[in-house]
Amino acid sequence: MKITTLVENTTTCSALGFEHGLSLYIEAAGKTILFDSGASELFAVNAEKLGIDLQRVDAAVLSHGHYDHSGGLKTFFTKNTHAPLYVRKEAFGPYYSERAEGEYHYIGVDPTLFGSNRFMFTSAFTPISGDITLFSKVDGTDSVPSGNQSLFRKEGETYTVDNFTHEQYLSIQEGDVRLLVTGCSHRGILNILKSYHDHRGFHPTHVIGGFHLYNHRTGEPEKPEVLEHIASVLLASKATFYTCHCTGEENYAALRGLMGEKVRYLAGGDILSL
Repeated sequence: MKITTLVENTTTCSALGFEHGLSLYIEAAGKTILFDSGASELFAVNAEKLGIDLQRVDAAVLSHGHYDHSGGLKTFFTKNTHAPLYVRKEAFGPYYSERAEGEYHYIGVDPTLFGSNRFMFTSAFTPISGDITLFSKVDGTDSVPSGNQSLFRKEGETYTVDNFTHEQYLSIQEGDVRLLVTGCSHRGILNILKSYHDHRGFHPTHVIGGFHLYNHRTGEPEKPEVLEHIASVLLASKATFYTCHCTGEENYAALRGLMGEKVRYLAGGDILSL
């Protein structure tokens, strides 16, 4: 199993661009998967520099309906003429971020994509191929990110705090490797991990994704006691975590101090062979 980070907030390669966004190219279980497309066409520019042909992608996945994960979709549809996009129908809702009190900015999917014939709408549990599956509708309230409180869905003229029913997660099993991939973990990484375990009866061996511990409105890291609790539960799962994007540098440093080698940072251009 091989995972290449096409774009992330940072990069370890001077030849690659970076942006606030996430895009992964996954080769596993006989398939190639594009997991999210970053905020722009940059993921495709980086893919070309890395020698990755996006036309080879068998399936694309959108983790949730925010621009920093969906912004490159129009580019992907021009680079790849056949792969379906697996997406929650709710991902096309009118989503907003409150940058200041009463000041809302649209952060949803590009409306011009609505109605595309490339969409494959997913349910609570959707097989893609063999041991590649998507799941969603995660319940639980354990350590749900405080940053969610500034993220809204517009209903009529009312802004309601987003409940993230549009978020979904990728599960891949290949040999002894059990991989869980999450875009931003808005439902809370601990609740997502528990849902994975409830579905399968075991934990993943590896987890990739942002934990959304950074609160963009306050600019402050999560409280130490919250990070300590998250770290203890993650360690108990015995999985190795590769986090990135919306976790936040201070939060990552704190988790690294608590978890050691069981948590690592995944930057643009990084390649994992599991």
